[in-house]
Order: sequence, then structure tokens, then C-alpha cells
Amino acid sequence: MDPVPDTDDDAVPPRLSVGDPVSRKTRLLARQCDTCIFHPGNRMHLTTGRLKAIVTDAVADGSYVICHDTLPYGNHPEVKPAVCRGFYDRYRTWRLQVIAELFGFVDVEPPAEPTGDRKGSTG
Repeated sequence: MDPVPDTDDDAVPPRLSVGDPVSRKTRLLARQCDTCIFHPGNRMHLTTGRLKAIVTDAVADGSYVICHDTLPYGNHPEVKPAVCRGFYDRYRTWRLQVIAELFGFVDVEPPAEPTGDRKGSTG
């Protein structure tokens, strides 16, 4: 019997890099995006306990959260991944401390929402 070949479904997705190869610093949102999971009011409509699970996992791993608006499969695939400002302002994991000491951060603006998607827009 021949072994079953690996399929793309079995492959582990590559880790996303928040590193900027030009500045050699880590991309960090300059401010929270409009739908940041850390804004009051659950703007992302997360299920009960989901935010706590995201934070618990990141803190337990000594890691960080990447802004959902900068994920390659999100609404702005042209934007490079960046550390979530909401997470950064609230938590200091060991990885964020090492990044700050060794490389530093470069602030990047959150992706702009298309004009037609803004609340109160008439266009």
C-alpha cells in the first residue's frame, strides 16, 4: 500500500511575521483599529469567553496578538501583519519586552476602512 501524500490541508500555516525587513523593527499599530477586540462593546462580535481565551493563550505563550485587520486573510490583505495596539497597551509579555530591548517598534497606521463602510457615511 502506498503512503497517503501530504495535502495542503495537513500543512501547518507559516508563522506570520510582524518584523519590518527595512527598518529591522517590529510593526506595531500606532493606535487601535476601529474594530479592535479591546474596544468596549465587542465590535468584532466575539463569542462569550473568546477574548479571554485569545489573551490567555498569548500571555501563556509569552507572545502577543496580531491585529485582525492586518491578517493576510482579512479585509486588508495588502497590509503587513502588525502587533495589536490594544494588546500591547495592556500586556507586557516577555517577547514584547525582548523586542523592545533588542529591536524596537515602528508605528504603523491601522488599515483605513473603505469610505462606503464607515458609519454615518453618505458616500
